[in-house]
Amino acid sequence: MSPRKSQTKGARAASDKIKLFVLDTNVLMHDPTSLFRFQEHDVYVPMATLEELDNNKKGMSEVARNARQASRFMDEIVSAAEHDIERGVELHPHNDGDATGRLFLQTQAIDGELPARLASGKADNQIIGVVKFLHESQPRRKVILVSKDINMRIKARALGLAAEDYFNDKVLEDTDLLYTGTLELPKDFWDLHDKGMESSQHEGHTRYRISGPLVAGMIVNQFVHQESDRPFYAQVREVTGRTAVLQTIKDYAHQRHNVWGIVARNREQDFALNALMNPDIDFVTLLGQAGTGKTLLALAAGLAQTLDIKTYSEIIITRVTVPVGEDIGFLPGTEEEKMNPWMGALEDNLDVLNKTDDEAGEWGRAATRDLIRSRIKVKSLNFMRGRTFISKYLIIDEAQNLTPKQMKTLITRAGPGTKVVVLGNIAQIDTPYLTEGSSGLTYVVDRFQGWAHGGHVTLQRGERSRLADHAAQVL
Repeated sequence: MSPRKSQTKGARAASDKIKLFVLDTNVLMHDPTSLFRFQEHDVYVPMATLEELDNNKKGMSEVARNARQASRFMDEIVSAAEHDIERGVELHPHNDGDATGRLFLQTQAIDGELPARLASGKADNQIIGVVKFLHESQPRRKVILVSKDINMRIKARALGLAAEDYFNDKVLEDTDLLYTGTLELPKDFWDLHDKGMESSQHEGHTRYRISGPLVAGMIVNQFVHQESDRPFYAQVREVTGRTAVLQTIKDYAHQRHNVWGIVARNREQDFALNALMNPDIDFVTLLGQAGTGKTLLALAAGLAQTLDIKTYSEIIITRVTVPVGEDIGFLPGTEEEKMNPWMGALEDNLDVLNKTDDEAGEWGRAATRDLIRSRIKVKSLNFMRGRTFISKYLIIDEAQNLTPKQMKTLITRAGPGTKVVVLGNIAQIDTPYLTEGSSGLTYVVDRFQGWAHGGHVTLQRGERSRLADHAAQVL
């Protein structure tokens, strides 16, 4: 065999191993950088995908912005091509070097024969037809449809075609592995870690400098606990090699340490209040099912630090306006008035907080409500871009419905002296194409773990009522 034939055969074998991913429109509208997320493999964009991008490019929504950005990426890649587009354009020069494959655009009419029961005029079916044609014309190569549309993937598989969800946006494959912010210490913890232990006092708290086998798994600002006749609750303040510093926390379960009349009803709420009331922690995330007290704790801590301690000048609350049922249409009034129907949780929690002072009387409570109202501003996400919040206490509610990009936009609004509190329940996602693994809430919990000025707690127990707690478990 001649060297040239050997090289040709080797190149063909290598190209056969490189997969061809056909992108559905919703993948590009969800993540425009998906073009560069397939490493050494090739990417194919059908004409129907380009048509749908064109149809969705108008407007100020996140989807429209992503459609425009995807088109810009493709324009930049194709414009730089010096050779025939049919042979594919190298992606390597247009990214950080992660993508070494090629971008292929549909340059010819493809008449893929689909079953008569699939309407030929529908864009989804046209894309499936392209996948079928590529599958038949390149039998030695694996052709895979990538779509976030479940029904489209089902139709493709029914026709014997390979189809996958877009996984690259997922922070974690299994959200059970998501950082909880807490760590239970084993019963023999002190026996294993008492060698060379040092204790000291720091601002009314006891600090323990320990070393031992469990130190390597500890994370800065993680809460550790050991249940016994005398429970031990502490926070990891430092981790250096095989040495860690544990600092005892404030007992917010006791009435004398109440926060705006609220006391912690369980261990995780105690941890959450320690994170919320700590001036050294600028970013707090609270996860938990309905009724675990996320909003109430965040508001109580915000009011205490805004009206009593005066650490912050005012509280700003925002949330994603995704309806659970049918939309009720346009709402009249100012920005704050339009947001009020979405802020029922705020009103409910303010009622609870306003009733904590029994001695104030009806007039006193009315005055307190007016004072609270003057220091709380309700803002819409739509007008956040370009703003800077200085010395504010920013609460982002229902954050599980935010994409990672939206979450970044919001958190980067924080100026000097601002604290950002993010609340949500990843089991209640209402935004299309977002999952527990790809939610912006999951994203920030994972990325901020271990930061010296960030804290996270996953609240476990519902405290709303025995009915709500039972319903959350059995329904």
